Amino acid sequence: MILAMIVAVDQNNGIGKDNDQLAYISADLKRFKQLTTGHTILMGRKTFEALPKGALPKRRNVVITRQKGFEAPGVEVVSSIGEALSICNEDQKVFVIGGGEVYKAFLPETDELYLTEIHHSFDGADVFFPEYQNLGWKTTHKEGPLSDDKTGLSYSYINLKRTGKYDCV
Repeated sequence: MILAMIVAVDQNNGIGKDNDQLAYISADLKRFKQLTTGHTILMGRKTFEALPKGALPKRRNVVITRQKGFEAPGVEVVSSIGEALSICNEDQKVFVIGGGEVYKAFLPETDELYLTEIHHSFDGADVFFPEYQNLGWKTTHKEGPLSDDKTGLSYSYINLKRTGKYDCV
């Protein structure tokens, strides 16, 4: 199994505010759909609850939560990182899609990062992507800066692959 993370971060590694994304960039949402369709997506309960229409189609949706009795149509619910990795063990590729605590927990196991770097600093961001720089990554693809007509935001796509062992400092 290849464990990948896909995330949009601002200049301060911010990823969310008030249980929502910091920005909606149309091309980035299309990229997310294109990359994750046909694969398993793994997320925390709050990220799942922020999805406007529930489980994302044409993907296996796995939700990690400590909330007892949580159920939702179209999702598999697990209560731990170990359980999530266990039930996804046979999958070709699994995308971790958030939120902050889930990214932090899975970062040591992650093989690939699909980043959208938004060239902007959002006020009031309250959820952040963990520090990942200098942890044994190699850039495999870089595109941008690009510009979103609707929001006026500038952003770049950066794909990274793990080159060495994750070492907690």
